[in-house]
Amino acid sequence: MSVRAGSAVDFISLGLAPPLVATLSVLGYEEPTPVQREAIPLILSGRDLLAQAATGTGKTAAFALPMIQRLLEPGPGRRHTRGLVLVPTRELAMQVSEAIHKYGRGTGLHVVPLYGGASMEQQVRSLSRGADIAVATPGRALDHLRRRTLALDQVRVLVLDEADEMLDMGFVDDIDAILEATSAERQAALFSATMPARILSIARRHLRSPARVTIAPEKTATGKLPRIRQTAYIVRRDQKPAALDRILDMEQPASAIVFCRTRLEVDTLTETLNAHGYRAEALHGGMQQRQRDAVMNRLRSEKTDLLIATDVAARGLNITHLSHVVNYDLPADPESYVHRIGRTGRAGREGVAITLAEPREHRLIRTLEHFTKQKIDVAALPTVADLRARRLEATIASVRTHLASRDFGDVRPVVESLAQEFDVLDIAAAAITMAHAATARQDERVKPKGR
Repeated sequence: MSVRAGSAVDFISLGLAPPLVATLSVLGYEEPTPVQREAIPLILSGRDLLAQAATGTGKTAAFALPMIQRLLEPGPGRRHTRGLVLVPTRELAMQVSEAIHKYGRGTGLHVVPLYGGASMEQQVRSLSRGADIAVATPGRALDHLRRRTLALDQVRVLVLDEADEMLDMGFVDDIDAILEATSAERQAALFSATMPARILSIARRHLRSPARVTIAPEKTATGKLPRIRQTAYIVRRDQKPAALDRILDMEQPASAIVFCRTRLEVDTLTETLNAHGYRAEALHGGMQQRQRDAVMNRLRSEKTDLLIATDVAARGLNITHLSHVVNYDLPADPESYVHRIGRTGRAGREGVAITLAEPREHRLIRTLEHFTKQKIDVAALPTVADLRARRLEATIASVRTHLASRDFGDVRPVVESLAQEFDVLDIAAAAITMAHAATARQDERVKPKGR
């Protein structure tokens, strides 16, 4: 079924128990999202589920809430792992574990995250104390299975979250092995932002007559994805660093992810942007886990403006305040493009997706439009005049704010003194010129070669 936002439905009408609904109320949840409206009753009924829903649509609650309720029903003792959530990355394992812990507050259910880069011994101790729900990356789950520190024969509810991401990362064999270790009687739900043939193949092998839910993105009257402005610039490869600098200067993103194809490109571009005054951080598979964690903490706390990353390193990231996504290189396939741009425009904010395409890649822009059924505007790079106009607008806005506040401090007497010698309009023009010059960056530094 295809679902759009519709009539208001409360959580109690979906079949959730009053204590869970009370917890949601404390957490500030008011009404279910489309994926929650459709998935929660189906999972509560015990049916297998195949759901297509993008990140940021509320799907964690869509599977976590009914899983918690089902595990509170009579069954095996608490020392058995009865719920399993497989996720592609360490970061997502932590996020999902924290969410389940919040939703299940007061139920006594014990949630254990399992991921690589953390102490195996500490995870073994947590499992030995009893884990009702394990949230695991496939590789670490398989490690525990082989060591016999994780038993899955009592699993009642299994969830594959961001299944397409896991397959992109090469986890298909691990997933098959893990699912084979679970009971044939268990319930399974698969969530994926896209639904390519390989996802359907997994579903055929491991899901039993699943209900199918597709959460269609809401569209505006123009047919565009809501709150994501998509723009492409045609740029020669040797011009990309300067072009990106100019675009960032024009856009002034609050925070952004810039996707590159290789680790070397990530490191090189990060160094370049930092030299130009940005607060940029690199993120790629060649970094140690503690380095990755430190980078993510700085991004979440808004101590850095730009995250320069490879696709694999950015899998499963969920940063709600990202204003921009930049494709410094075009992704390998349209599905990756959807994953990338889906990281912005969340939580009711407007998002911006920018793509730097080389001249030979112009036709790929049309392919992306066909795949997403969304218009991608191909624009000319901002000129030096555009940048100056943009900065002047910012200066004028700042002046308007100060005029409205009437907080002039000790400056007004100075203006009154100057007014004895000069025209007031000339004084104002000089002050704005100085303010504008003080905030302007060097235009020639961001001018692409040959322009």
